[in-house]
Amino acid sequence: MSLSAPIVVIADQPTPELLEALASAGGFPIVESSWAKAPEAFVAIKPSAIVLAEPGQASQPAKLKTLNLQLQTAKGPLVPVIARVNAGEDPPIPSAIRIDASAPVARLVARLSAALRVRTLHAATLRRMATFEAQSGRVIKLPAGDPVDDATVLLTGRGRTYPGLSVALGERFGLLGALSVETAGRHLNARTVDGIVIGEGFAPRMVEAFLTVLAEDARFRDLPIVVAGRVPPGDVFDALPNLDHIGGDPSRVVEHLLPMVRLHALQEQLNRVLASLDADGLLDAETSLLIPEAFRRDLDRAVDEAKERSGALSIGRFCFDLVLARRASLDVARLVSRLMRKVDFACREADGSILAVFTETDLRGAHVIARRIASVLKHTMLAPNGDRRLTPSITLATLKPGDTPGTLVARVAGGAVAAMAARA
Repeated sequence: MSLSAPIVVIADQPTPELLEALASAGGFPIVESSWAKAPEAFVAIKPSAIVLAEPGQASQPAKLKTLNLQLQTAKGPLVPVIARVNAGEDPPIPSAIRIDASAPVARLVARLSAALRVRTLHAATLRRMATFEAQSGRVIKLPAGDPVDDATVLLTGRGRTYPGLSVALGERFGLLGALSVETAGRHLNARTVDGIVIGEGFAPRMVEAFLTVLAEDARFRDLPIVVAGRVPPGDVFDALPNLDHIGGDPSRVVEHLLPMVRLHALQEQLNRVLASLDADGLLDAETSLLIPEAFRRDLDRAVDEAKERSGALSIGRFCFDLVLARRASLDVARLVSRLMRKVDFACREADGSILAVFTETDLRGAHVIARRIASVLKHTMLAPNGDRRLTPSITLATLKPGDTPGTLVARVAGGAVAAMAARA
């Protein structure tokens, strides 16, 4: 791994082993600073990352306050902060990514490298956004607010700690629950997950096998993962840079996860923005579905082509009998975007419903596809009060000779004539 970035290491005592490891990994320049000089070092080097090399609180509270302000007001890509902490303690900078003070230096370097990859992605996205605005006159923005507001954490496990972990995690993140590793695997393949907590109820070998699968899949290798139950062998921890064992109070699990989940949620936001930029702004940067204007344009084209070739074309509308919160509504749209066939397209309407067009597909085929999508939604999404699963209503219609794009949409939007409604 290569850090290839300027780094400030803050410590009141020399840390030669850490400095050597960072230098060997490609960090340059590396500036060692005491707390008394930390703000000045931040301004002078403009670091890509900061490492708090000593556990415990800052020796200079006033300097800590200044450094915090600098981090919060700095323009450009994020500056990740990695903090060594003792068990049960908080880092001096609350937003810092934590790592146990007893962890090998190599694990700290690996965690820092993973964080810097997100910074690099952030920098590239900002450049692409500025270029796109200059060339097209249109603006694509990152979602406002804390990325944690869009984050989802997967909790898997059984036993006495599961209820406490479920409540603590659910108060801060979107939550997916799984009582087995098999169910957890299905959730990982169906949903975008920003962190994993493995509770009690599994044998260490089962946990080891689950973690090994995660480590072998590039999609999950950098995920924040906390083992809150029995600990598997230590060599598994070496393959996953953001894996930790945190026992005790569930609130400690949440506090430990929060900075890493925030970073991963930001990474997912950046990926969606880049996908929108690659599509010339025609994809919604929050859902990865088409923006409504692009959907109408593609629908016009699809209707014309279907009539010209005497081909089949169907349209469907997914809606819910409950008013969904913003996070749930966006989660539904993102999940639909993952489930759509490459030849189909969809958009999210203002009321949160999803319009989907199934090209080269008659009503019978559209029914099969729509029920498959609705089944996944039903089995992975909970109603706002959390007491039952969301059951989408599906209204389908197929193109007739006298249809226009407007009449076709009206038939599913009205849910009446020549349409087929089904409950998943």
